[in-house]
Amino acid sequence: ELDEVIYMAQPKGYEVKGKEDMVCRLHKSLYGLKQSPRQWYIRFDTFILKQGFHRNSYDACVYWKQSQKGTYIYLLL
Repeated sequence: ELDEVIYMAQPKGYEVKGKEDMVCRLHKSLYGLKQSPRQWYIRFDTFILKQGFHRNSYDACVYWKQSQKGTYIYLLL
């Protein structure tokens, strides 16, 4: 899901006749958008935190989790 409102031109082949200068409002992030990496990171971050991992306070691309046996698991993006 997008956090901000984004509009785009009608995709070629899907233009509405007589309304070619109208735009489409996006409801979900698509590949190729400048916002796509951020949306994927937010989705990944939410999922991985629910799995019991902790985000490193110095680097947001490093996650860690201590297993039941006491060993550490590190996830690097």
